[in-house]
Amino acid sequence: MIAQRVPVLLAFGANLGDRGETIRAAQQRLAEADGVLDLVASPLRETIALTVDGPDDDAPRYLNGVATAETTLDPHQLLDLVQSIESDYGRVRDTHWGDRTLDIDIMLFGGRVVSDERLQIPHPHAFERDFVLAPWLDLDPDAVLMGHGRVTELLARIGDTTRRFEEPTDATL
Repeated sequence: MIAQRVPVLLAFGANLGDRGETIRAAQQRLAEADGVLDLVASPLRETIALTVDGPDDDAPRYLNGVATAETTLDPHQLLDLVQSIESDYGRVRDTHWGDRTLDIDIMLFGGRVVSDERLQIPHPHAFERDFVLAPWLDLDPDAVLMGHGRVTELLARIGDTTRRFEEPTDATL
């Protein structure tokens, strides 16, 4: 029996170290992982750091992007995979919304809703994050966020503070 392929949307962010290289390397690892197929990454965008207290001009700026893919993994297997990759790139979970070498979030998993102590899908903050919505529109101008509507309308409502990041020409996935 062939496992069902489920479309997913993943979000990536980093504000420590070689941000772009880390994100692209993590995306490459995901693209090569068993159970992940057809990963397509957005251009990266730079944003101000967002902390629990709001935007922080003094913190290192983030690079963010998204990727679409298909997976034969279940949501928790995919979570285990992305957390393993985060850990390999030095991710430390000591401060909520703190600086990080790599963050990978599962935004959407097909049309499924997952809500438990480890995982919330759709991601509960996706609709209010320009650093998710703007790169997503780069991949799919007709994107729709389950439960919230057209991504173009969501981004227009909150505003786009991101700016395109110029990557080295050999950095495409």
